[in-house]
Amino acid sequence: MSTIKPKIVTDQWVTATWEEYIQIVDDPAYEKAKGYYHNGQMRIEIAALGHDHASDNTIVSFVINLFAGIRGIPVKGLTNCTFRKTGVRDCQPDISYYIGERIQIVPRGTNIISLDTYQPPDLAIELGKTTIADDLGRKRILYEDLEIPEYWVVDVEQAQITAFSIADSGSRRITQSQVLPGFSISILEEALQRNLQGDQSQVVAWLLTQLQ
Repeated sequence: MSTIKPKIVTDQWVTATWEEYIQIVDDPAYEKAKGYYHNGQMRIEIAALGHDHASDNTIVSFVINLFAGIRGIPVKGLTNCTFRKTGVRDCQPDISYYIGERIQIVPRGTNIISLDTYQPPDLAIELGKTTIADDLGRKRILYEDLEIPEYWVVDVEQAQITAFSIADSGSRRITQSQVLPGFSISILEEALQRNLQGDQSQVVAWLLTQLQ
């Protein structure tokens, strides 16, 4: 006799034990969902990621990689990677980066990156349309508690970025990256605004004139 699973409340923070959260994120039915856990609450995001989100995700990663390549900064970018502090916190930022010597911290073959074993990434980035309030609020506090040095929120609809430097369990707004020396947040914002026109080759051509 089959067991009917209870309906899971998604796309909002709900109270749950760590065990309940892990049971859900390990369920094949939620394989494509993003999971977050913080202070005894979980958030399971299953909203489909559309064209705009995917396009901006591509541009954000490209701009960072191009800047790092031109400046000779070693980087390792990760898309939708899980970072887990067992029993306490869990997150899946849209994009994350290890920078400099830290790119060798996590070996290939690692599945979930355990923050009980490895250091957190240098940069976490969330892109959102309907989740902006949460990205700027609850998730920002989660990333503060995970001690990730820098956190950027990309408003896909407005092509705007709010960037934070994190230290001492708090965050402050920045316009220049602290983990990517010389990187201006305004450059990425301009690239996103140009990407609204849809021709990414033109965005690349413009970026090359700005970064070289």
